[in-house]
Amino acid sequence: MRITLKQLAIFEAVAKHGTVTRAAAELNLTQSAASMALSDFEGQLDCLLFDRIGKRLQLNDLGRKLLPHAINTVAHANELESIARGHGDKVGSLKIGASLTVGNYLMPPLIARFMADHPQCQLSLDIANTSQIIHALEQYELDIGFIEGFCHSPNLEAVPWQADELVVFAAPIHPLAQKQLTQMLNEDDFQDAQWILREAGSGTREVFDNAVIGRLAQIQILLELGHTEAIQRVVASGLGIGCASRLSLDEAIQTGTLTILNTPFWNMKRQLFMLIHRQKYRTYGVECFIQHTIDK
Repeated sequence: MRITLKQLAIFEAVAKHGTVTRAAAELNLTQSAASMALSDFEGQLDCLLFDRIGKRLQLNDLGRKLLPHAINTVAHANELESIARGHGDKVGSLKIGASLTVGNYLMPPLIARFMADHPQCQLSLDIANTSQIIHALEQYELDIGFIEGFCHSPNLEAVPWQADELVVFAAPIHPLAQKQLTQMLNEDDFQDAQWILREAGSGTREVFDNAVIGRLAQIQILLELGHTEAIQRVVASGLGIGCASRLSLDEAIQTGTLTILNTPFWNMKRQLFMLIHRQKYRTYGVECFIQHTIDK
């Protein structure tokens, strides 16, 4: 067997990008060199690892089985080289993913403190909805993920991280906000409400659906938006009511542009999770960030 680390790295890059051209660019190789290395790799294994679909390469079943082993082997080799060069205690590069609320409101200060302790770290943060973060982790595109919803993937370890709570909110001029000034709201008050909500697939939407669907005869969803800030702006204009993490509403509440509607009859508490792929090798940097997250 004459498999080389270069071949494994190219296999990993092609699997990530779907084309030899982009994989070669990432590894600072010519397209012909990367293509030849991939061809040699498949030739040595005497099997194909990709389905050729037009100009794109998509992992087949065997390729998907081999990918985690290739990723872990390359990671092991990189760390071995780092230790040999006297940099075994350096964090290196990290790819963090977070769902929108976590990424926008909790990750920035956490990352800032980590970078202060590890100034040479090359860290990237991808922010997307919960289902997209889970998918990226399953595809080995991220080292660690943080989500505000539930994870049902058997390939990922979900570690409870922080507690959070969703709240229902409206503009101060909204009829429900005005009614709340003089009397307690009840579920019947929300029967005809028009909702501005996050999209399906987001952790916020999943918690909302679990808490509210079945409790109201109908839920009128006026708009579905991909960003909490956009929802807040629409609701602040007086159009409908929204639901979001209490973390995201501090500024709007302080300035008086939004008000929280008290809904003790709905349980909207939730757990935030840190996700780690069960098969992905944990480098020194990954272990450092996990410990940093737990400590904070």
